[in-house]
Amino acid sequence: MNIERADFMEVLKDSYSAYYTIADPETEELPLVFRGDYFKRDMHYWFTKKAVVWDNQTGEFAYAFSAESFTPELAERCIDYALEDGLPRVQPGKDHYHTDIKVLLIADTVSEETKKLVQKKSFTKNYNHSLWGFTNLLVAAVDLSGKKTYTNKAGNALVKYFRKLFDARK
Repeated sequence: MNIERADFMEVLKDSYSAYYTIADPETEELPLVFRGDYFKRDMHYWFTKKAVVWDNQTGEFAYAFSAESFTPELAERCIDYALEDGLPRVQPGKDHYHTDIKVLLIADTVSEETKKLVQKKSFTKNYNHSLWGFTNLLVAAVDLSGKKTYTNKAGNALVKYFRKLFDARK
């Protein structure tokens, strides 16, 4: 049973909208469907909230692209766009722990060249020698015809996430 890309994108957007703030695409030249913003703040205090023991903030910017297939050049442009758009949104500071930039390339088929590009893609940025946190790039290429997910090393957890989405479609 083949999965229609438009239907899968609706399921993906619905899944992300539970925890993320969904923003409409700001580009016309790339097949960006949506951007999801997620922020979380954890804090531990002693008896009163004025006596903070530790405080950290994490975040994530997820960029979901959809196309019939991604050439390595188009995939590279999508990843570059996500980095250029996401990095200025990161707000490092003494309480910032990490912010991930997640790029999801949803396609009917994924070529071998695109798969290799995704698997070797990596990016990390430290702020103030990691004292103000860091940013990682997570990339996933999803092949809907074969129900396969290819990720870079930082995005290995996305394989399990997409497997659950595929299982929910059965």
